[in-house]
Amino acid sequence: MNPFAFVLSYAIAVLVLIPASAMTIVAGAWYGVARGTAYALIGALIGSTGAFLVARYGARDFVARRLAALSIGGRLGAVERAVTARGLPIVFLLRLSPIVPFNFLNYALGLTTIKLRDFLVASAGMIPGAIMYAYAGKVAGVALAVAGEAQVPRETSYYALLIGGLAATMAAVILVARAARRALRDV
Repeated sequence: MNPFAFVLSYAIAVLVLIPASAMTIVAGAWYGVARGTAYALIGALIGSTGAFLVARYGARDFVARRLAALSIGGRLGAVERAVTARGLPIVFLLRLSPIVPFNFLNYALGLTTIKLRDFLVASAGMIPGAIMYAYAGKVAGVALAVAGEAQVPRETSYYALLIGGLAATMAAVILVARAARRALRDV
């Protein structure tokens, strides 16, 4: 798939609440870790900004009702208080932590007082997860290629590095998510 088409598809997927993790895994499988992560992050940033702006200016009442209906509204008050108190660092930690699903968080943050600029900067918190999911996609792509007898490197060291790198990336993301969760509990 053309990278531009993928980025556009990713942005639309974020807006319509298709899980971002699945899209990022696909990006890793199709484009590799570096380019897959980059394309996924660009699509995620475009889509999340769109969701943020829809919630902020386009359909505020509708979004608030939908989040409340999904039992996310109760947590929204706590998010609003934390964002009002600390702004950018809280949004960054929310991006690192799996407390609220990514796509719902974009809409929920549009209902808070966070400035668009701070929302965009704090979106850097998506990077560790994007790398992990793209790496998982790369590993899955290699596994599928091997199963399909495609020509891929078959040395043991290649697979050891690939799987070891995935394990290390996952461990780092889990540690960061736990630290973010603890920091958010203290707010």
